[in-house]
Amino acid sequence: MKKFESIGTPLEGVVILQPHIFSDDRGFFLESYNAEEFTHLGIPEAFVQDNHSCSRKGVIRGLHYQSRYPQGKLVRVLRGSIHDVIVDIRNGSPTYGMNYEVVLSGDTYKMAYIPPGFAHGFLALEDRTEVHYKTTDFYHPEYDAGIRWNDPTLGIQWPLVENGIEHPLVSPKDALLPFFSEIVSPFQYSPVEH
Repeated sequence: MKKFESIGTPLEGVVILQPHIFSDDRGFFLESYNAEEFTHLGIPEAFVQDNHSCSRKGVIRGLHYQSRYPQGKLVRVLRGSIHDVIVDIRNGSPTYGMNYEVVLSGDTYKMAYIPPGFAHGFLALEDRTEVHYKTTDFYHPEYDAGIRWNDPTLGIQWPLVENGIEHPLVSPKDALLPFFSEIVSPFQYSPVEH
């Protein structure tokens, strides 16, 4: 039996994963990561660091990437829900500058795999939303980079009004990130061989 269903996205390399859930009257069990299964799904990377954040409703984190030591990420929500946003910043990519948006929640157990070459961010849709993500490289603060969350050229549909969020909460650092037109992406597109 397959432990994960893989759902493709318009951004080559970005995959939504639905784990198989075993549930009964006691509760549930699932595997959130299995190296052998992930390799079969075309995700052979080794993960070296786990991160866990908790956010109030209306918090926007991102859009982040590392300019050196790029990080692939496996993102899942333990509690609450997020509007997750992934932006292709690979030079030469046919989807360069395009974004993919998906709701991840602690109720659906879906996860997003985001390879290096993408900027990532999310909006917390509920109080005490807890996000856990694995990364393929360590955090290097000196290479921390990003794109302004509200860059109009990206066309991100942050669902603020729909969720009763009048003013999103953004860190001072994220509020001063450059616009997409101002970044010099260090990433080059390389087609995935099938």
